[in-house]
Amino acid sequence: MNLGLKNKMAFQGTVVSNAFIDTYMTAANGEYVKVFLYLLRHDGEEVTVSAIADALDHTEADVKRALAYWEEAGLLEREGDGDRPEPRQSTEKEAAAARDVEIPEEGDNYDRMERLSGDEEFTALLYAVQQYLGKTFTQIECEKFAFFYDGLKMSGDLLEYLAEYCAGGGHSSIRYIEKVALNWYQMGIHTREEARDYTMRYSRDTSAVMKAFGITGRSPATAETEFMKRWFKEFGFDCKLVTEACGRTIKATGTASFPYADKILTGWKEAGVKTLGDVEELDRRRQASKRQDRREPGNGRGQETGRKPSGSNRFKNFEERTYNYEDYVWEDMRRRQQKGGRTDGTE
Repeated sequence: MNLGLKNKMAFQGTVVSNAFIDTYMTAANGEYVKVFLYLLRHDGEEVTVSAIADALDHTEADVKRALAYWEEAGLLEREGDGDRPEPRQSTEKEAAAARDVEIPEEGDNYDRMERLSGDEEFTALLYAVQQYLGKTFTQIECEKFAFFYDGLKMSGDLLEYLAEYCAGGGHSSIRYIEKVALNWYQMGIHTREEARDYTMRYSRDTSAVMKAFGITGRSPATAETEFMKRWFKEFGFDCKLVTEACGRTIKATGTASFPYADKILTGWKEAGVKTLGDVEELDRRRQASKRQDRREPGNGRGQETGRKPSGSNRFKNFEERTYNYEDYVWEDMRRRQQKGGRTDGTE
């Protein structure tokens, strides 16, 4: 469409991803969008809540509400106790230590940059990733990519995909990029193809969980992402098992409670559950246990007498229908241990 107008605002540097425009911007309050665009414009700089409020003629309370919105949407991570709305420093080194994956120390970045100054591949890489991210690197950002390339031994092809992936999600902060890079390192990702497969699978599983919880119009928040990493990576559960736990969470609590689902899945992990068939077996054992408890005299639940439950039992029956599933898992494990059985689902 030709409007007969010329754009006098020549491009000078701030890149806004299509994903932000298509998915996030349309659902957000206009004032929130202004705050996010301001952060993009000043990415990597020292920015405070008061500075944003002054620049946009907002109150600080308005800015804090906007930051909380984007943090909940998963586009921002808060760092430290201050009011700087910057991505939070990665805790990947701590996570790696817990998994016995040692991340090399960065060492002397000046010496590294000196050694790489004549490396044509690295020079071309820096040019390419700056194009992807739509900005000119500072010395610190150059040193970070030098560490990824030389210290973590990531290939130029992989690091180009790293920049492409982060830029596609609206992230150009070196802190965010470092977090992703360290995560890929500890996951043993070495090639572009492995990274693409991992990000596609992670995106697919994440979408399935959010859908199972009935959450639409936003990305998972940081805490929600950590829960999903635990379920898919640490526990090794497939999407069917995780979404089953989400469904049971909604049925039991009426809310999209990630902590409740985590308790269910933790119980399943401890019980040796690997498939939906294992879950069904636990369900059958639970029902059999309940029937046995009703038959045993003096168990406080009443005996099967053929009479309809009294009025007071209606509340008990309701409680049993909305049972805390993970409590049963632990009870089942305890019972089998007392019988000398195993906790992996075999007798």
